[in-house]
Amino acid sequence: MDQQIPRLEIRNLRRSFDGRAVVDDVSLTIMPGQVTCLLGPSGCGKSTTLRMIAGVEMQDSGSIFVDGNLICDTVFRVPPERREIGLMFQDFALFPHLSVAGNVAYGLRGTKAFKRARVEELLERVDLKRFIDGYPHQLSGGEQQRVALARALAPKPRIMLMDEPFSGLDNRLRDGIRDETLSILKEEDTAVLLVTHEPDEAMRMADEIALMRDGKIVQQGAPYNVYTRPLDRAAVSFFSDANVVRAEVSGALAHTAFGRFLAPGVPDGTAVDIVFRPQHVRIDFDRAGKGPLPTAADGTPARAIVQRARFMGSESLIEFKMDHDGSILKATVPNVFMPDAGTVMWLTIRRDKCFVFDVTKEQG
Repeated sequence: MDQQIPRLEIRNLRRSFDGRAVVDDVSLTIMPGQVTCLLGPSGCGKSTTLRMIAGVEMQDSGSIFVDGNLICDTVFRVPPERREIGLMFQDFALFPHLSVAGNVAYGLRGTKAFKRARVEELLERVDLKRFIDGYPHQLSGGEQQRVALARALAPKPRIMLMDEPFSGLDNRLRDGIRDETLSILKEEDTAVLLVTHEPDEAMRMADEIALMRDGKIVQQGAPYNVYTRPLDRAAVSFFSDANVVRAEVSGALAHTAFGRFLAPGVPDGTAVDIVFRPQHVRIDFDRAGKGPLPTAADGTPARAIVQRARFMGSESLIEFKMDHDGSILKATVPNVFMPDAGTVMWLTIRRDKCFVFDVTKEQG
């Protein structure tokens, strides 16, 4: 059985501005119908990567292939309008002087009858056919976004590049429109490369996440794997709040107030960070001056004092000051849990949900 050819493949893309590498040796493969999210902080090179794929920015080195065919390297270049790549941005960029039908038909080739039929088909799919003769200013933000989607899909692009297209939408509309957009793109078997700096959006939308930092892809994989097997402390922190306990290794064990943690292969005397998320902190009241009995899974209880508690809607966030070193730890609890400031509690952490990172490697 022949291996399926990637819809989009980029190899070793590089781009520098004023001597600084903005995109540094980036490679990606996206199959038909796959959604890959390029996730990272602002300024890490995500949008520049998209611009090079679209053809509006020229790479310094590297190559881009669509369905196995070279479309751009440093010698050969297919112009943007012939790449069969659709674009969607935060700014919907609809033409105010054109009707909804005119916007969707913009860039379509063929007879007037063909264009009208394609426009009607797409507006039916995004539930906007009733606005076919209306104008952008008559539509809500969500409706404008769906017109922009229909326009991008009209020429049947093989690839869709999306640069934070939902960030300007009201939160109440965002989830529904994202899901609707992805459903249509998958039906069309379109390969999607989505750029965002929001981890929740990446987790919700992507089949695969490519975590980008300082111009490089530092980790790539299915959302579950990237979240549960982070490369380093920064990767943990990018997806959620993170607690950090610093410890020193002795005999392949890191010794902390929460007990000992395995640190295989780490030399004695090495400093390590034990990183864990707030939802993996277990809270117990101090009973008769004694903490809860330790368990193999949770390790040793550590005494803490509540600093403040806040209700966040679906969960409560509690901040603690630890007795042993005065550090602040955060814990989240489902539903409403609002202990008074000054309340003494005992905390344990789930060992199977902790990550141990060598501080010297993190700094290097």
